[in-house]
Amino acid sequence: MVEIIKKKNKTLAFIIRDGHECQGVDFITPNEYSQQVAYMHHPAGKVIDAHVHNPVHRSVMFTQEVLFIKKGKLRVDFYDEYEDYLESRVLNGGDVLLLVSGGHGFKALEELEMVEVKQGPYAGDNDKTRFTGVDEDKIVMERKD
Repeated sequence: MVEIIKKKNKTLAFIIRDGHECQGVDFITPNEYSQQVAYMHHPAGKVIDAHVHNPVHRSVMFTQEVLFIKKGKLRVDFYDEYEDYLESRVLNGGDVLLLVSGGHGFKALEELEMVEVKQGPYAGDNDKTRFTGVDEDKIVMERKD
């Protein structure tokens, strides 16, 4: 239950639905992404070795963010890198969204609690370019190209 949102051959986002299941570790993202997302399912008693992370230099050109929807409903509007609207999806409590490329906008459809994780620190106005989003009457919930 992982949905990949694409425009042509460019990946915009991954949606990991609440019902997604696997055994062990399922790396959702490819190795070349600057943000790694994995889904893990281990039985009781599974031991993950104690560890520290070594300093490794990484270069990050674009921010990729992950949203964990704790409660409520969120509409996500997807745009390409030219700010052209593509389509929308609704996320529910338990869903996880990785935003990879292009643009995005959001509308809380119900009272919403979510957690955002992205590379930081936040650079304020230098971190993003804001633009006018899609009109409500032009929302497309799923497009098959």
